[in-house]
Amino acid sequence: MSVERIFDEFGHFKRFQACLYFAAVFQAIACGIHYLASVFLVERPNFVCAPPGNITDVLYGNHTGASLEEVLPFFKPANGPMVVRTAVGQQWELSTCQRAQRMNPTDFTYEQVVNRTTEKCDENYHYVYDHSEVYQSIVTDWDLVCDREWLAKLCQPTFMTGVLVGALVFGDIADRVGRRRILMITSLCQFVFGVSVAFTGNYYLFMVIRFLLAMVSSGYLVVVFVYVTEFTGNKVRTWTSMHVHAAFAAGIMMVAITGYLVRTWWIYQIILSTCTSPFLFFCWKFPETPFYLMAKGRLQETQVLLDSIACFNGLEPGRLRAEDLLEPKEALLEKEVAMGRAQPVEPERKLSILDLFGTWRMAWRTVTVWAVWFIGSLGYYVFSLGSINLGGNQYINLFLAGAVEFPSYLIGCYAMDRVGRKRTCAPALLLAGTACVLIIVVPNDNEVLVIILSMTGKFAIAIAFGLIYLYTCELYPTIIRSLAVGSGSMMCRVGSIVAPFCVYLADIWQYLPQLIVGILAFIIGVLTLLLPETLGEPLTSTMEEAEALGRKTSPDQGTKYPEEGVEMN
Repeated sequence: MSVERIFDEFGHFKRFQACLYFAAVFQAIACGIHYLASVFLVERPNFVCAPPGNITDVLYGNHTGASLEEVLPFFKPANGPMVVRTAVGQQWELSTCQRAQRMNPTDFTYEQVVNRTTEKCDENYHYVYDHSEVYQSIVTDWDLVCDREWLAKLCQPTFMTGVLVGALVFGDIADRVGRRRILMITSLCQFVFGVSVAFTGNYYLFMVIRFLLAMVSSGYLVVVFVYVTEFTGNKVRTWTSMHVHAAFAAGIMMVAITGYLVRTWWIYQIILSTCTSPFLFFCWKFPETPFYLMAKGRLQETQVLLDSIACFNGLEPGRLRAEDLLEPKEALLEKEVAMGRAQPVEPERKLSILDLFGTWRMAWRTVTVWAVWFIGSLGYYVFSLGSINLGGNQYINLFLAGAVEFPSYLIGCYAMDRVGRKRTCAPALLLAGTACVLIIVVPNDNEVLVIILSMTGKFAIAIAFGLIYLYTCELYPTIIRSLAVGSGSMMCRVGSIVAPFCVYLADIWQYLPQLIVGILAFIIGVLTLLLPETLGEPLTSTMEEAEALGRKTSPDQGTKYPEEGVEMN
């Protein structure tokens, strides 16, 4: 099909496409919000095991006070316990997960005594939290510390498991029922589930609702990339696809700002979940994409859409007919069917994920693309989750981790339109690997240089992570494009599930996470150079056309030259 003719006739990014694009991308902010919201939902403040009775005096090093709340902001478990005295004269040494009662004390001093009995804190005891920085989080509400700390650590991996499931499920469904329906359903569910999370009364319901929220957030993000790709011409497709990620980064920055201003987790969750709610008032006006309608043979609906685009862009309706988008053989068959001289073609069999491996050429392409998705996500979240531990203000660090993505997408877009997709992706992965190696050799006390290298790694990995969505769309045909992006996003979420556990490996060796990311980035960066270039190529509609990408054209067919630059017409 010559569906790309639509953009030659109506413009690659004129008024109709621009309105749809910015409306669809606006909701993508919510995806960035929900993906990183758990950073502050599970924030753990300073805490100690609560003693029995009322406290009258507190000692901790050189700090004294009449209550635990006065001294807790200065508490560091590695420097020893707090010593408290109760109203009945008992003295206790308080640590994070245990408390010890001094037996027959003579003086109230900070020096630890030998004669004491120790008790382990568990669900039968309460904890006292420092509310000076974090007033209320799910950790403080449900005591997710000590033996229950692993429940808090499961929050992000469980969410990303939901993202993985949603990417595969909704990517497949979008190829069957259309992009428009999925965008409407997932955006509505994002709002409903997002607000519902704030009213969960226990940990397990919280996790279930968050899992469902992850599924629909992933579903929207996967399908919106396909949606905007199929509504914009190849002259601007690089920019429109990459800047969906800019909306995601804006969501991360909103998480940092909201987390700084609101220190109560359920209010924080409600605010984040409602900030993109205006999208619900106009998403139902979205049309189906012409690529999907043509692939399903719905010519009448395609014609209505073409006339709407023409009117909205100030052009004459009817200047392009849906039948004109068919190949000559397809057009002739449509006429024969209309005149009763031929039978309609049997509907194509439903494609599955196995069709991504239909030939050796497509199988190798899929494996490499999935590897880029994996390392892009793994590196992205290792750098992001690690940003709040770089020193200094954690809110500023997370804000910078989002802000650094904006220049990466601008430079990435420029490079993709000048040197090509794979020649941008491969060097970006190699740069990310180099940054990881340099972080390992930098002295620990040089925090400024560590932050710079970490942001450089995030910058580079964001380029590869950003372009792989568009690259995947261009490497696969219309009939399986959403499934390709969905399955790639599935591998991406495998990386995001692994990322938190990779960060935990720092307990074994401080730089083990960077070493893992660096090695994988180098290997996959080299493999990326074997993929075909898609710069300037029209979107393919069949598996045969997709498989032919990158093959040299014969002399009698002429030589193909990729288009350069961006033209807004």
